[in-house]
Amino acid sequence: MIDVEELATRLDKAVADRRAIGKLSDEFPELDLPTAYRVQRRLREGAGPLSGWKLGVTSRAKQAQVGVSEPVYGFLAAANALDLGSPLDTSRHIQPRCEPEIVFTLGRDLAGPHVTAADVLAASSGAAVGIEVLDSRYTDYGFTMADVVADNTSAARYVVGAPVSPAGIDLRLVGVVLEKNGQVAATASGAAVLGHPAAAVAWLVRQLSGEGQGLRAGEIVLSGGLTAAVPVAPGDVVVATIDRLGSVELGCS
Repeated sequence: MIDVEELATRLDKAVADRRAIGKLSDEFPELDLPTAYRVQRRLREGAGPLSGWKLGVTSRAKQAQVGVSEPVYGFLAAANALDLGSPLDTSRHIQPRCEPEIVFTLGRDLAGPHVTAADVLAASSGAAVGIEVLDSRYTDYGFTMADVVADNTSAARYVVGAPVSPAGIDLRLVGVVLEKNGQVAATASGAAVLGHPAAAVAWLVRQLSGEGQGLRAGEIVLSGGLTAAVPVAPGDVVVATIDRLGSVELGCS
């Protein structure tokens, strides 16, 4: 039997020590996704107030690359939010990377096993540009899917711009540009996330329904990285721009 409490403690210690560890599956090859989500739930219990949820592995190409057929999800601790204009203190992290996201703000509760992308759009009061800061607790970002789920999908910090109404915006077609230090690092479109970012959020709601949970009004959802994540270090500046939604800038110290 895997001791879920012990694995959660190891991951918490890696965060506190700012020191990467070997992937859990090396020592516990029986670690599977259901058990990994149990570890994540244990971390969630100790994370304080939550602001919402995040999705990972939402690219079809990435799913094929790692041998899975659906995304994974994690939680967002409210304490990990960065204010607009505040720098990212890289010394507080192990190996931070940044990626652009389309972020949904829920205007009303949303739950159930049959929620669709259209339901998500109808329930969302806003969509915004976000930058998620990833920070795997495993050496060199080496992990299996079960490892990364247990590690709360590498969640670290996040910054979200001002939301705008998604009405009339085809989020599949919006252009995305990620810049690092004034140079274009990557481009994409909203369709990079499961064909439509709202489809990713709908998948999340359906998964949460199995836990007897759902999304609550006021929560945010990071719908998944639109490009590959870029490593950051002190002095770097990352800018995410999404057509119709605006731009967010994150400086690193």
